[in-house]
Amino acid sequence: MYINKQVFPLKQLAAIMLGTAIFAFGLHYFVIPNKLMEGGLTGISLLLFYALSLPPSVTTFLLNIPLLLLGWKYMGHQRMIYTIYGTLSLSVFLWLMEMVIGHGWIVPLVNPEDYFLVTLYAGVTIGLGLGIVFRFGGTTGGVDIIAYLGSKWWKLSMGQIILALDASVIGLSLLYIPKEKVLYTIVAVFIASRMIDFITEGAYEARAFSIITHKGQAVCEAISRELERGSTLIPAKGGFSLESKELVYCIVSRQEIGRLGEGG
Repeated sequence: MYINKQVFPLKQLAAIMLGTAIFAFGLHYFVIPNKLMEGGLTGISLLLFYALSLPPSVTTFLLNIPLLLLGWKYMGHQRMIYTIYGTLSLSVFLWLMEMVIGHGWIVPLVNPEDYFLVTLYAGVTIGLGLGIVFRFGGTTGGVDIIAYLGSKWWKLSMGQIILALDASVIGLSLLYIPKEKVLYTIVAVFIASRMIDFITEGAYEARAFSIITHKGQAVCEAISRELERGSTLIPAKGGFSLESKELVYCIVSRQEIGRLGEGG
């Protein structure tokens, strides 16, 4: 499975836009009106909103600027294109949701008698949105960039860094929201993570890909350059034509599946 990026860029961009729109809807329709939280930079934006009434659309964009500059410098330009697009798209849809709700065109769901229902739908919509973004090779910036750079500089795994940052942000939220809301937030984050897994690849944490090509070395170099993943090059022969070919075998994580074809 090696998708040529020249064939599907509009499909990827449209999907990332759809994912960020769903994410922004879940945040403004379920999370913010019920004063729940999120992890990462989105969580910091929510803390600034709860404490200082600063709009998340603005703070999300501003907080991402230095991280995008770091990513552009250290992660490579091609790798950052979809991240920058996803970040800008998220900020735009957050702003649109603020406008729509501010004018009363949509009434957010506030249900103090059943926060579990709100938590469930918050996790599903946020996970659905992020899952679509990841599935098509994008990110929303923030913690993803920190985790990637941190794994290079501090020799920690990306999962460890993301977990530590999310836990820190959610822990800080205890200063502004009741502990019961923090517990509901943890449930929503868990549901969102399961939803992301379901959208991107089902129950598996990683996927193996076999790529049949006449340009095996070039494909291996592209995978190494764009994903920083190893691959195996195996001589192969067509079963019917007996034509000599090459098989490239590689394993990628769920967030890299959508980017596997970027080196095409």
